[in-house]
Amino acid sequence: MRAFEYVKVLLFFEVLKFFEKNNEVKSDFEILETAKQTIRTEYKCIENLLNFVDEEFVQAVRLLFSCKGRVIVSGIGKSALIGNKIVATLNSTGTPSIFMHAAEAIHGDLGMIQSDDVVICISKSGNTPEIKVLVPLIKARGNKLIAIVGSESSYLAKSADFRINCFVEKEACPNNLAPTSSTTAQLVMGDALAVCLLYCRNFTAKDFAKYHPGGSLGKRLYLRVGDLYPRNEKPQISPDTSIAESIIEISSKRLGCAVITENEKVEGIITDGDLRRMLNTSATIDTRTQQAKSIMTRNPKCINADAYAVEAFNMMQQYHITQLVVTDSENRYVGIVHIHDLISEGII
Repeated sequence: MRAFEYVKVLLFFEVLKFFEKNNEVKSDFEILETAKQTIRTEYKCIENLLNFVDEEFVQAVRLLFSCKGRVIVSGIGKSALIGNKIVATLNSTGTPSIFMHAAEAIHGDLGMIQSDDVVICISKSGNTPEIKVLVPLIKARGNKLIAIVGSESSYLAKSADFRINCFVEKEACPNNLAPTSSTTAQLVMGDALAVCLLYCRNFTAKDFAKYHPGGSLGKRLYLRVGDLYPRNEKPQISPDTSIAESIIEISSKRLGCAVITENEKVEGIITDGDLRRMLNTSATIDTRTQQAKSIMTRNPKCINADAYAVEAFNMMQQYHITQLVVTDSENRYVGIVHIHDLISEGII
């Protein structure tokens, strides 16, 4: 009995030594070298993908481009996570797509596939049990199948209509186990498909903005000056308005300027800067009798309400000013757009 207890104690200390050895603090150099080696390994795997972009890849792109339904992307495990990202990229670039988890598909979700849909299955081995069950069901429905797969001899590769080879020599994981290089390769091939489809559709930045209206790029491409200026006050005076009254108008509307109009047509503008320059050059001026037209800047920078907000920003940058006079289609004064409006919308 004592011998047995002694063996147990020895085993305990051996296990303790093992964990102490494997959990020892690594040096900064070792951590940096591990990171660099991971990047090198994945870089080589991605570079090798160039050898797999062939005529079959082109045929897969043409199939997806001509698809009258949606693109259904499926996978399991880490490949499922990559599939979700590919779906997001396809949707944002004009290819309607849905993710279908391979395990859920064989338990009811298969019903989401319609007759005109094209299915993309992603798998490193191409031989997982779920894929072996799912593939025949897809084929039985008559849907075309594209495989993004790491083994051309696998069940998935042999069953697919088109194969996109994602073979990687080794994972970046030191044990060659954790999906790292393989998932990166899948992601890159998915991006390659999406960009090729984008190119085939002549998908422009304006098209992209339609799918990203809340992003800064979307706003730069669809937000117009007419969406911004109504938020502001409309500082307006006539040419005969006294400078004293002009100062009150500028101060009350809090935009640093007042637009001088006649019959709603823009004649000029007075800014805070104009007032400062006036006071610096003439200390004896009578602001109650002096008229606005005597110090106004004629032909101020104007922009049409239908112009894009980014055009307003470009003009402000070009002329080193912070506001623009906004006019309508008949060149009537309608308001002011200020640089703060552009900043608040994320245009800048």
